[in-house]
Amino acid sequence: MTARAFLPAATALLIAIFIAATLILQPVLRGARADFTETNLYTLSDGTKNVIGSLEEPVDLTFVYTRRVGQDYPAVRAYATRVRELLDAYKAVGGADLRVREIDPEPFSEAEDEALAAGIVAVDTDGTDPLYFGLIGRNTVDDERVIPFLAPEQEETLEYDLTRLIARLDRPEPPVIGVLSTLQGMSGDGRDSGYTFLQEIAKSFTLEQIDEDFFSLPEEMDLLIMVHPPELNEWQAWLIDQFILRTGRAIILVDPAAKTAQGSSFAALNDRQIRSDLGRFGARWGITLSEEAVADTQSALPIQAEAGEGRTTVLRHPLYLAAPPSMMSRESLITADLSRTVNFGAPGALILDEESPIDKEVLIETGPAPSWIPADRAVTELSPQDTLELYEAKDGAKALAVRVHGPLVTAFPDGAPEPDMPEDAVLAELARAEAERALPHISTSDRDAELLIVSDADMVDDGLYVNLENATAFADNGSFLMNAVDVLSGDANLLSLRARSSSRRPMTRVEAMRDAAQERFFDEQARLESSLEESQARLEELQQVGSTDGFFEGDLEANLNEAERTELAQLREDIVETRSRLRSIERDFRREIDGLEYWLKFINIFGGPIIIGALGVFVWWRRRARPAS
Repeated sequence: MTARAFLPAATALLIAIFIAATLILQPVLRGARADFTETNLYTLSDGTKNVIGSLEEPVDLTFVYTRRVGQDYPAVRAYATRVRELLDAYKAVGGADLRVREIDPEPFSEAEDEALAAGIVAVDTDGTDPLYFGLIGRNTVDDERVIPFLAPEQEETLEYDLTRLIARLDRPEPPVIGVLSTLQGMSGDGRDSGYTFLQEIAKSFTLEQIDEDFFSLPEEMDLLIMVHPPELNEWQAWLIDQFILRTGRAIILVDPAAKTAQGSSFAALNDRQIRSDLGRFGARWGITLSEEAVADTQSALPIQAEAGEGRTTVLRHPLYLAAPPSMMSRESLITADLSRTVNFGAPGALILDEESPIDKEVLIETGPAPSWIPADRAVTELSPQDTLELYEAKDGAKALAVRVHGPLVTAFPDGAPEPDMPEDAVLAELARAEAERALPHISTSDRDAELLIVSDADMVDDGLYVNLENATAFADNGSFLMNAVDVLSGDANLLSLRARSSSRRPMTRVEAMRDAAQERFFDEQARLESSLEESQARLEELQQVGSTDGFFEGDLEANLNEAERTELAQLREDIVETRSRLRSIERDFRREIDGLEYWLKFINIFGGPIIIGALGVFVWWRRRARPAS
């Protein structure tokens, strides 16, 4: 074969080999991925892989996105790409058991009808067409779960939301939630009465109320919620101990000074159960509730207070805490997506035993200098001033909400106690029958426990976070508690998921330069703007003095004396100079950032050619320097 014919033949052969290799390897390596991102954005958590890998029946996911409308919003467009890529990762793991498709609901199309029928939110935009941006999940028996709108600001919980949707489609029966509480607002079926939190539970879960004198817990209960529980006898405490060891899921709200406990008059304090705590569980879990309530001036909640003579004013009350997102864990799924405060009323503090081997994570805490307030004073109507008089700042933030997770041991090492039977013979027989159904005593966890413990029961009261006039929330108490219910009542694999880092990559150097420039120029800019306002106000005053009815504008200074005319001219010069200096400050403020931008453009445009040219020159020089053979 001649050299002229060899080159085309070799090229054709290489192309054929490449195409054949692609067709052969594509099915084999379809699920193979390499994630080089700093925070492993495209690597699914083990919990997600377990949920997808254990699907009993196929699940269909429909990604709903109006591409044409979304292109006008960079944040939405970038987030849509992120969702699409994550769904591709899910599909690669799920294979035939997880089917993913995307629809583009154009106006008056079948895709739009499907999106609206499923409950996808039509978001109004600046244009004539709405934006659809959500997800529909279906299983083989036509159960349907929907994420009505995929908000870009909730990207950190995207994987959890998708995995929870899939897990619930795989297990469509709603979890059973048991509620034990002495608070009136936490009683009932939650349909037409009770606190908003109770009503939200009843909407999405099977709600089981537990009587204060219970002899057994509901069967098949997935999660136990105790809000200011009654004083438990030994048998009741043992039942709860065994439930936690077997099922491992509980939300416990205790309080050293429960303001919402039944009864409100000062004379009735002795008849009220003011305090609830963890009892014998605290020592086993390495966490106890303080004897005193906690006040905090840094996170004090603004409330209406009497100002005398029938007037009211808004004051910050240190005994009512409004913990902002900066005082919450940004890694836990329970608190990661909260954007408003979580409000507390005379909470206690959760004291953690550092020597306890059980893992604990603080989810919400106070500011760095809280104070102890005696519980018997905190439960009364202390004014902000009264609280400040009792305030003695302590070093270190106090924990308000703690997640306990890991294996536990029983609080009853000697086994099951004997139940206290009622005196009535009939009730005693019923109680004995219930007690006999109790499962055998176990000493260690069957599964790792996941508990949420909060040091305030008053936080469920609507008055602390719901506008009672229009039933809208102004704080995230409800979101915090419902997040906990969702996380703890779901598939055990969901508990291993954490809030993921956002795919947004802020230009940290530019932001640092902007902050430094602002710090340098802000004071001078504020002084110049204040001087400019004063000069303009004085100029208007002099112009008003100099103006007379019936005269042209050229006669403006006719009524001014010599000193005023001189001042007027000087003010005009000062205003022009001040404006010039403000423009200069604005230019200086942007100079370093603009310089960085120019350098980046130069590197991006000319960097590659310069490097290639330099390599060419180096190769040429080496060849010239090589001695002739």
